[in-house]
Amino acid sequence: MQASIKYIRKELNGLYHEGEIESLIRIIFEKLRHYTLSDLMLKENVVLSERESQEIKQIVARLKKQEPIQYILGETEFYGLTFKVSPNVLIPRPETEELVDWILKSRQTTAPRILDVGTGSGCIPISLKKHWPKAEILACDISEDALDVARENAGLNKTEVAFFHLNILNPLLPESFGGIDILVSNPPYVTESEKEVMSNLVLNNEPARALFVPDEDPLVFYQALATFALKHLRDGGQLFLEINEAFGKESEALLKESGFSNVTLRKDINGKNRMIFAERLRS
Repeated sequence: MQASIKYIRKELNGLYHEGEIESLIRIIFEKLRHYTLSDLMLKENVVLSERESQEIKQIVARLKKQEPIQYILGETEFYGLTFKVSPNVLIPRPETEELVDWILKSRQTTAPRILDVGTGSGCIPISLKKHWPKAEILACDISEDALDVARENAGLNKTEVAFFHLNILNPLLPESFGGIDILVSNPPYVTESEKEVMSNLVLNNEPARALFVPDEDPLVFYQALATFALKHLRDGGQLFLEINEAFGKESEALLKESGFSNVTLRKDINGKNRMIFAERLRS
């Protein structure tokens, strides 16, 4: 195993930071042999099979082409659960875990009706359903390919989530859709001009439609979500959104001007304005 670890470090040197390389080594061996960090140190003299050695070489070759490790392995972890991922969906981020955690700690009832808009891999609704088994969870996306991945993940994690196709910018729903208690979304919010400072790992691999908004209308999805929430949230219903740190105050103002109460910005673990909460006024 030592030889394979040295091989990974040598091949990726200069392409990734040292910390990133060590993280990739841990991820590779966790997938390959279910090894923990302690196992890597205690079992360094283990001899890998020829198949395992070849698999590592194939993974490294793709990493050198700047493919995300999550897409190479076909899965990632989110909120303690395993999710399948592909280039049809965004790779779930730790910041979104914080959003899920906020929702779970904010709601008094354990059986709310929840809708996740722009679900992607389904990481948000599936994680919520896993912790709130009595909740009715719905989730939508504009991409049928993303919905296929989300449905697979619901099965993988043994959760029941109702997935359906919806374009939130033109949300056509039947009158029978009914009210919801919580609306959650991690919509596209990265402006086109921010591409200049983004990693090629993201730019060249993850779905652009799930990431970017025009510079001249950066809050287009938040306006749509606010309008949708005013129509479908029940009295006292809650809105939880992930946001672009650069537009925290603007997002806050938009929700207040739309008529929501208790609008609250929250910083993520890195101290950035990354989440926002609001309530629909009670009649």
